[in-house]
Amino acid sequence: MTLRKSFIFYTLLTSLCCSVTYAQKGQSYPIISPNGKIKLVMEYHQLATADSTTSAQFDVYYQTNGKWEPILSDTEIGIATKQEQFKNLTLKSAGSVKRLNTQYEMVSGKRKLCSNQANESTYTFVNANGKSLNVVFRVYNDGIAFRYEFPKWSDQPVHIEDEYTTFNIPVQTDRWAQAYDPGYEDFYPYNNNGKGEKSQEWSYPALFKTKQLQVWYLISEAGNSEFNAASRLVNNKDINRYKISYSAGRKSFPQQGDMSTLPWKSQWHTVMIGSLATVVESTLITDVSEPSRIAQKEWIKPGAVAWIYWAYNHGSKDYQKAVAYTDLAKNMNWPYVLIDWEWDVMGNGGKLEDAVNYAKSKGIKPMIWYNSGTTDWSDATPVDRMRTREKRIKEFEWLNKIGVYGIKVDFFAGDQQDMMKLYLDILKDAADHHLMVNFHGATIPRGWSRTYPNLMSVEAVYGAEWYNNRDILTNKAAVHNTTLPFTRNVIGPMDYTPVTFSNSQHPHITSYGHELALSVVFESALQHFADRPEAYYALPDAPKNFLKALPTAWAETRLLSGYPGSHVVMARRKGTKWYIGGLNGLEDAKVLQFSLDFLKNKEARISIIQDGEYDKSFKTKMLVWRKGQPVKINCLPRGGFVAVVE
Repeated sequence: MTLRKSFIFYTLLTSLCCSVTYAQKGQSYPIISPNGKIKLVMEYHQLATADSTTSAQFDVYYQTNGKWEPILSDTEIGIATKQEQFKNLTLKSAGSVKRLNTQYEMVSGKRKLCSNQANESTYTFVNANGKSLNVVFRVYNDGIAFRYEFPKWSDQPVHIEDEYTTFNIPVQTDRWAQAYDPGYEDFYPYNNNGKGEKSQEWSYPALFKTKQLQVWYLISEAGNSEFNAASRLVNNKDINRYKISYSAGRKSFPQQGDMSTLPWKSQWHTVMIGSLATVVESTLITDVSEPSRIAQKEWIKPGAVAWIYWAYNHGSKDYQKAVAYTDLAKNMNWPYVLIDWEWDVMGNGGKLEDAVNYAKSKGIKPMIWYNSGTTDWSDATPVDRMRTREKRIKEFEWLNKIGVYGIKVDFFAGDQQDMMKLYLDILKDAADHHLMVNFHGATIPRGWSRTYPNLMSVEAVYGAEWYNNRDILTNKAAVHNTTLPFTRNVIGPMDYTPVTFSNSQHPHITSYGHELALSVVFESALQHFADRPEAYYALPDAPKNFLKALPTAWAETRLLSGYPGSHVVMARRKGTKWYIGGLNGLEDAKVLQFSLDFLKNKEARISIIQDGEYDKSFKTKMLVWRKGQPVKINCLPRGGFVAVVE
């Protein structure tokens, strides 16, 4: 045992009231998940330093083969405000452990009926000035979550400046993390040393695999309120110590300051833990988030969307193109069409109202794009109709009047607190006007789709539109696409704008089977299909009919096979049907093998659409599966398949 973790007696701080009873120093406080798989041990001890300051940290263990194996050790806790520091802490009390049973229903996402159990305990600390800090720990069946809470120890607003929270990652741990970018549009390259190519700042979510155990964990955060800035991970002082830090954002939007009156609660810091399937299937992000604030949800309807931007690298300035994409939605049985940027200057035969009325005449529900107006580097119009509540309400009332069903809001200024507030204000006001929302150029999902189910999707991904901007996705797409299901898409809906068979500005070399499979592998309640109309019309009947009938919200999700950057096989259920998508991320042909033994039936019929003889062709087949029999599907290099199990 190290000197740092030795348990020695301490003297009560003389500056504190003698009537306060403090917990004994040197004790460990374990919390075990209800299923007995995960254990968090909060340790309070005195540091062996000249000033004999006190501190707290926690360790996380995972039970495998009847033994508790360490996953995270010496995770420091603490937070700093402009007024007070909460790093050297004295433990005042340790709360009892209580059981939480979480059950709720989602409109969209990887699972309709969500349930999870956790054991929770709250620890109260005081700093050198006698100010209190509560730390709430929850140990779920599939991970841990914790947050900081300040009781009311001041009548003045408190400015949150920093956290001391630091995850100590073991040396040579496998890692998949994205260099921090306020738009979250970058890759998740693999490394095992923690060194970044651009900087030592990392976005959520960050995926890790233990060196010797087959245990995975994904670090992110959830439940950010209007009183929380978003955070990121920084390992610039020690590449194996990832500290939580706050972002200044893009600094284009006038900040109000990260501040709040007391009492105050931080967002939840979350770590999903277990097998790779456990991590991928986890709903921990929404489990810790606030329940729905929308009573009636019948108007919120997930569905496929015809999307114009990818093919032309332009918005909806041309009325005739808006008509063509409405016709695409009609012909493909997709319920929505997105009228993208430049609609305020639409010409060539019609204006916005004409495009909206044409869509409605075809039974298609129109949605339209907005610039958030919070940056000084995007003048894509219309600008600044979302920034203040007065402007939003006026706009939303007009949208209700003309018959628009949803909005896509783009170009947000960063992760600071005022941006978190703006996201939530837009969601609330949109909900009041029965408008669905898609955020682009935005932060990652943070559980808000539970609180405001009208949040249907979020970009925050290096998606297909980047074929318009740079040539790098051409060669990286297959690896990237087989990494996203284990990283970005785990934490919430992802508007990648997938399923493109033709080329835009830069070519893609993934197979047609790979592109088709993205429609199942990637989860987004509004799935924006990005190719031009003639590309979809030219498809053979099998893939065309598959896209016509594909759901975009799911009752259940299962990872059947996969490894980041190599391959993935994802199964999603709607009603009694299972839809399966498989991707090969390698430059060589690969047989994707998986089991369907989780099905209750002893046999089932499977309709498969897979790679043909070359990358722009398909092959279809039917097979009868019987329990105990693995399914094997041949994929081309960068290939893929879809299947429907009935």
